[in-house]
Amino acid sequence: MIKVENLKKNFGSLEVLKDINLTVEEGEKLVIIGPSGSGKSTLIRCMNYLEEPTAGDVYINDHLLTKKNRGEMAKNYSSMVFQQFNLYPHMTVLQNLTLAPIKLQKVPKKEAEETAMKYLERVGLADKADAYPQNLSGGQQQRVAIARALCTKQKLILFDEPTSALDPEMVQEVLDVMIGLSSENITMVCVTHEMGFARQVADRVIFMDDGTIVEEGTPEHFFTNPENERTKAFLSKILH
Repeated sequence: MIKVENLKKNFGSLEVLKDINLTVEEGEKLVIIGPSGSGKSTLIRCMNYLEEPTAGDVYINDHLLTKKNRGEMAKNYSSMVFQQFNLYPHMTVLQNLTLAPIKLQKVPKKEAEETAMKYLERVGLADKADAYPQNLSGGQQQRVAIARALCTKQKLILFDEPTSALDPEMVQEVLDVMIGLSSENITMVCVTHEMGFARQVADRVIFMDDGTIVEEGTPEHFFTNPENERTKAFLSKILH
């Protein structure tokens, strides 16, 4: 589903990604962990060209992603859930969910609304369809953002630290929705600090540090027997 080849990203003289190579299979649940500043979010943003790579290539479903075709590729293949929800404040929840399907994918309004209600029900917020984002809690807003990503019916969803902006008591309600999604044939790439989620959902975990992939493996490998000293140091801090 995703192939990243020799990916590099610089911000001025700062080298944020250093020659990343990575493949994500269709239906795979990949979790990316690592300290702040390790390049995790930049990597996931390069996967849909929100950040343009300095060098290297990204392929989605065997199609090379370019500056020119990124809108078309996003329309056909991927959607993203951000840290800060990114809901339109002047639109109701239902309008937020139907905007992309109607405008970008040319789905009839009635069909888009039916799909939106189905996914709002899925995330436990069908009763909030006519509410505005400012009247929802952070956890509710993020669940709406996930429902919005589902409404485009893409095969790939990218999650960039979806719980990092939430109060601790709201984190689990969002993770529960994501855990529910993990049983479906959706390819999920998730940057997160939630180790319990990584352990429960990931097929594979990648540990990044200083712009490189330091170690990768199954959750069992990571949480019981990591090999790299840097990985061990990071996990010992975060797990105790």
